[in-house]
Amino acid sequence: MDEKTKKLVTMAMLCAISYVVMYIGRFPLIPAVGFLTYDPKDVIIAIGGFLYGPLEAFLISLIVSLIEMITVSDTELTGMMMNVLSTCSFACTASFIYKKMRTIRGAIIGLVSGCAVMAAVMLLWNYLITPIYLGQPRERIAEMLLPAFLPFNLIKGGLNAAITIFLYKPVVKALRAAGLVPESRGAGTTAKRTISVGAMILAAAILVTCVVTVLVFQGVI
Repeated sequence: MDEKTKKLVTMAMLCAISYVVMYIGRFPLIPAVGFLTYDPKDVIIAIGGFLYGPLEAFLISLIVSLIEMITVSDTELTGMMMNVLSTCSFACTASFIYKKMRTIRGAIIGLVSGCAVMAAVMLLWNYLITPIYLGQPRERIAEMLLPAFLPFNLIKGGLNAAITIFLYKPVVKALRAAGLVPESRGAGTTAKRTISVGAMILAAAILVTCVVTVLVFQGVI
């Protein structure tokens, strides 16, 4: 199997996994706005972007969002467009930065930047597009931007970033074991291990913070 075929097979697998985790892993983060649901498909798409680049992250996002629109979504083209905008603002930003800085530090900077860009981008597009498919006046949506949409996207981005840090290495190892991704040629194993431990601690802190915040919003604590 040549490298182009391996890449296509891997991207197809990532599309399939993204769709499955979207289908079975969707849940509301903020009960007061139940239409804002979280699913972990952006994590898989970000991993694809880290492997291949921002263009491939965009293509995976487009394919998964199209299949989602056809099969389970009731928001049609507007919902698909919002899905692509949200996912790409996170995954394409993160993978673009990681492509320029292929280190743990680059990955963290990329993921944090992806969170910030997604939160900013979705404030604009929620204001412009959400009134259309919810059938609500724009003034009503504008009132929800800071108390609902902004925390939702920040929590969503934090969860995506933390889970991506946890899953990227195991996923890449599995793909390498299957012969779909070539071995890395990095050096400095001890230093890398130390940085990886630090990244895991950071990811755990972000994940715990996001989970506690969700529990607060849901009135559990």
